[in-house]
Amino acid sequence: MLSPRALFLLALLTLCWGINWPMMKFSLRELSPLYFRATAMSAGALGLLAWYSVKGVAMKLPRASWWPVLLLAAPNIFGWHLFSILGVQELASGRAAILGFTMPIWTVVLGALWFGQPLTRRAALAVACASAAVALLVGHEITAIAGRPVGILWMQVAAVCWALGTLLIRRSKLTLPTEALTVWMMLISSVAFWALALALEPWPTWQFSRPMVWSLLWAAFINYGAAQVIWVGMARKLPPAASTFAIMAVPLVGIGAAALLVGEVPRLLDYVAAAFVVVAIAVSVGWGKRT
Repeated sequence: MLSPRALFLLALLTLCWGINWPMMKFSLRELSPLYFRATAMSAGALGLLAWYSVKGVAMKLPRASWWPVLLLAAPNIFGWHLFSILGVQELASGRAAILGFTMPIWTVVLGALWFGQPLTRRAALAVACASAAVALLVGHEITAIAGRPVGILWMQVAAVCWALGTLLIRRSKLTLPTEALTVWMMLISSVAFWALALALEPWPTWQFSRPMVWSLLWAAFINYGAAQVIWVGMARKLPPAASTFAIMAVPLVGIGAAALLVGEVPRLLDYVAAAFVVVAIAVSVGWGKRT
């Protein structure tokens, strides 16, 4: 049974992540994707580093921990945030959220393939439901006049990265505080984003509208601040089923927020695909299973 504090954090995380999808789409109107990630992530990481240092959290990264933290950062932060922003650039933000949150199903698949976890009938059914959601959206993107199926590919690569990162975190033997692990993974990844942005994208003008400034602040201090710490803490401390339940409602929140914030009108197909994903996650963690 989760404590009231844990339930509150799960609800808060769901809301933050759901709203973040259309906020990303909005930000890409004025800033290229790699510079957006580099700017928001580095600002969020430095802000957290300063805050936790003042609070007295041990933030030093021992030399022996550099390699393990780098390995965790590569899929968990860099891979997920790189491919998800490329996916959002190509797709409607609500649709991207649906595809990104197939992560728990990929966690089941990768756990079975690489970590020896049993692939039960329940897990197979969850994978089938998630596959149906992806197939529906792929079919629509291919047949639509302005369809962009490559965005679906980016989102699935992002989901695989996140799933792998989550499995690795659960098996990590690092003794770093959650706050330090989160900040250092973000700092390492932000350096990689700056390097990629400088190499692949033109230098921005850095002249933004007021709504864009607020969007960057949201990305830095909500998405790369509070939400990251909550998620990493759940991934390390809560049972896998509990942390997975946290993200079940995110695609639906993302669809609703997209309609309000960026004027995207979801199709019936999007709701059907979101329902498949929610059912898949519920099945994969044993929702309704009798004990």
